[in-house]
Amino acid sequence: MTARPAAPDLTVLDDPVGEALRGPHAHLARRHGGALAYAPQVASFAAVPATPTAADWDDLGHLYGAGSFAEVFTATQTPPPSWVCELDLAGFQMVATPATPVAPTVGTDPDVVLLGPADVPEMLALAARTRPGPFFARTIEMGTYVGVRDGGALVAMAGERTHPPGATEISAVCTAPEARGRGLASRLVLDVATRICARGEHPFLHVVDGNPAMRVYEQLGFEVRRPVRFRGFRVPG
Repeated sequence: MTARPAAPDLTVLDDPVGEALRGPHAHLARRHGGALAYAPQVASFAAVPATPTAADWDDLGHLYGAGSFAEVFTATQTPPPSWVCELDLAGFQMVATPATPVAPTVGTDPDVVLLGPADVPEMLALAARTRPGPFFARTIEMGTYVGVRDGGALVAMAGERTHPPGATEISAVCTAPEARGRGLASRLVLDVATRICARGEHPFLHVVDGNPAMRVYEQLGFEVRRPVRFRGFRVPG
């Protein structure tokens, strides 16, 4: 079993997008004034300061453009009334506990393969079939992605998404319908968690309320850190 690193200051998970874009994912960020967002086709997530002013929301609108959709993910800041909310889902942020099992050695599972740029078309197709959350042509640039192939076809995957200092989010966990019931998602989550722990970082993830995958994550040793709401707004104009 891989030793788990000491827990970092998990307050960075209160604003995982902003902390990532100001830190380890700064190379994937676009900025205007006080607003930050991931580059197009990487992720749809945005961040504003902890106590945003009207000017900060104007900056975010400038980044996205009038009429565009801006996803603030789990941030709790509320934009001006002219920003119409079009996404509001209840969910949970979960973190690995000290008792969370991890794979004994990364790379020993013969079915788990690293995914790279050449695999992106298949990854996009699998995400479109299974809807694990936002996944775009450049999402793979956010971190390491692994998968399982069956007969040459990609049937399951998982990888890394937001990366606040000292922690990395596990995301894009999905399995094709014809490959379910084989425990592939659990094996991939543990593989990704092991890679995160090997860097001395803490694994965490998000799940929509009511998603049956939450039971799987609990069985793997993840526990709820806090309830969240996934929100997105239409930029006025």
